[in-house]
Amino acid sequence: MRLRALLEMTELGLTLLTGGEKADRTVRWVVTTDLLDPGRYLSGGELVLTGLVWRQDSGDSERFVGCLAAAGVSALGAGDPEQGGLPSDLVEACERHGIPLFHVPAAVSFAELTELVVRRLSTARASDMAAVLDRHRRLVAGATAGAGLDPVLHLIGHDLGMPCWVLTPAGRVVAGSHPLPAETAPLLARGFLTAKRMPCAPPGAERYSVLPVDEQTTSRVADWFLAFEGAWDDWSRERRALAAELAAVVALERARMDDRLSPEGRVSQELVRLVLSDGRPGDILPRLQVTGLLSERGYVAVAATSHGGLRPGELRVVVKELLNGSCASPAVGVAGEEVIALIPAPETDITGEVREAARALAPGLGRGRLTVGVSGVAPVEGLRGAVEEARHARRMAEGRSGPDAVVGHDELATHLLLLASVPDDVRQVFRARLLDPLRGYDREHRADLVGTLEAFLRVSGSWTRCAEILHVHVNTLRYRIQRIEDLTGRDLSRLEDRVDFFLALRLG
Repeated sequence: MRLRALLEMTELGLTLLTGGEKADRTVRWVVTTDLLDPGRYLSGGELVLTGLVWRQDSGDSERFVGCLAAAGVSALGAGDPEQGGLPSDLVEACERHGIPLFHVPAAVSFAELTELVVRRLSTARASDMAAVLDRHRRLVAGATAGAGLDPVLHLIGHDLGMPCWVLTPAGRVVAGSHPLPAETAPLLARGFLTAKRMPCAPPGAERYSVLPVDEQTTSRVADWFLAFEGAWDDWSRERRALAAELAAVVALERARMDDRLSPEGRVSQELVRLVLSDGRPGDILPRLQVTGLLSERGYVAVAATSHGGLRPGELRVVVKELLNGSCASPAVGVAGEEVIALIPAPETDITGEVREAARALAPGLGRGRLTVGVSGVAPVEGLRGAVEEARHARRMAEGRSGPDAVVGHDELATHLLLLASVPDDVRQVFRARLLDPLRGYDREHRADLVGTLEAFLRVSGSWTRCAEILHVHVNTLRYRIQRIEDLTGRDLSRLEDRVDFFLALRLG
């Protein structure tokens, strides 16, 4: 379909503002978007429709139009019912990038415009394909207003006889055209995580076809996927095209639900930052209220780290999935390479649920590892201690084998629970006072006094066993211990001094 044909549809009342010399361009498809950078969802030749929700200031027009030009779209149709006309910076950006720009009047909805264009395009497609795509495009507009994916999947499942579902890598059903048997979801998820190529028929669920929502994703454990009833190899070209279109729709819905840039997501990040900096309860409580997490029962903290394979942003998505069974909207924040989550205290210990979800995701981690720590219940005043407790548990999980190590608060030793409530500055001073002289000596003399101290305490001060572990003579060991005592002014024959050294090493 040519752009010129759009102008000939007088019932639409479109006005071409720029790019008249390109009126013979071909329109391959219609895409409606309010993303500032929709490039990943464009493949070229589209008529892009937008309501300008993305525009916060004049500079956004250049970024948006530049993205469209890079993707090779055919034209842009824009309308703003509240403003009437279009901003001059958008017109100028389209002129600079050579993008034809149509003004869509307020009386014409994007759904109506899409419907008319798709009807023109549908002559080259099968009749059932044209009808479904026309209707599901209109339903996507409804999804933006909060209808979700269920109406779209219901339409495809019932109108074309193509039952379909959207699932997470942990096997949770996000939306579907029909109820999915509970025993099937884990098989589909495992098939998605382990498949060498897509689409695939998962082992144990061969009557289904599985394909990714985002083929460019760097890690499947942080993505969603689509499952269809039926064998992909038996489908017509039209039905395969419909599946690809549906994947694009689901990707848009998933991006819309990503809360990292939403007010709630930013408040969650700020809440985690406040807790880590030992913020006052008076500052923390309002943010808990904004995120909907106020709880009289207290709170539980979760700390997670990925060892290879997951970026912090992807790990954040995974942590939210791990906690979905306990809290649909946890407060999640990134702290360096670590992700911290806070949730209202549930009725029961969530460690088992988190461990089960992590185990389900493990096949998709490849050579990477996921380590998770879960704290006990703490009041608002003890949130910092709960986070430190979760971190201690996570560090303990690092010593476990397997790709999905999860440690709960009940596995922590009593001294770790005690240390979790000690302020950072106190711990740093305590650790430095005892260990810095030994570390300085080790650096200067290439010695191993710290390692000797660790081994000595591990065998409860047994000279013979410690010398055997270190492969040194007992006299050499006695010399090293004497050097440790001289540098620190402590006596390792005294229980209280041994306890101090033990705690300092654990803090390090």
